[in-house]
Amino acid sequence: MSARQTRHCAIVTGANGGIGMAFVKELLARGCQVIMVDLNGERLSEMSETLGRPGDILTLELDLTRKDAAERLFEFCDSGKCDPDILINNAGIFSFRPVCETSAKTIDTFVDLHVRAVTVLSKEFAGRRLKKGSGYILNMSSMSCWMPMPGIALYAATKAYIRVFTRALHYELKDYGVNAMAACPGGIATNLFGLSPSLTKLALRLGAIARPEKFAHKAIRKLLKGEKQYINGFINRISIFFVGITPDWMRMLVKHKMLDRGIRR
Repeated sequence: MSARQTRHCAIVTGANGGIGMAFVKELLARGCQVIMVDLNGERLSEMSETLGRPGDILTLELDLTRKDAAERLFEFCDSGKCDPDILINNAGIFSFRPVCETSAKTIDTFVDLHVRAVTVLSKEFAGRRLKKGSGYILNMSSMSCWMPMPGIALYAATKAYIRVFTRALHYELKDYGVNAMAACPGGIATNLFGLSPSLTKLALRLGAIARPEKFAHKAIRKLLKGEKQYINGFINRISIFFVGITPDWMRMLVKHKMLDRGIRR
């Protein structure tokens, strides 16, 4: 498909920075109209002005953990006479803490944002696109979905839900011309995991993490080609096997050397 052959309209959640902003820039470069959705409305306005594409960008401040988030989002699309045919569920959170040390509010946010919001937005969007015979859903999972490691139980488990849900949804929608793809990135150079600038530069140099722009470019290309899953990088793809056979002593080493030390601070 030519990048400008069709005028796409895309929804990107968690659009203010990191991979979300990389998705926005990639879609704009492909000639798409983009609806940027994020919790921080002030930052949304700043970023849309920085991009300098007022005719191609709409912004919506929205808390996706609200039960009526999907209803509010699609009411916004209808009121602006937008007909989005691409949905990118990118909004997410991360924490490195034991489950028993995690607040009820944080647990609710993980479930509401990674599970309920992704499910409901995908359902409502797919229902609209089934009638039109085309559409694309990209749901952001993570390599962590294969990693039941101490400290990331909530993150890994909810990302695993996204992957399994999206893979099943792919098959449900395929006959109707709508593609659902799970993206499972390894390390990406964003501030999600709190790496220092020096560590980020080192990890990029070693190839342990990738730049968000490169990931977004390839992920969108795979989505529009009809792929059902995208894992960036050969090393990440083969590491799934080795993660699966990680011995218990190594998992406990992570707990003792990283997680427990963090609790004591």
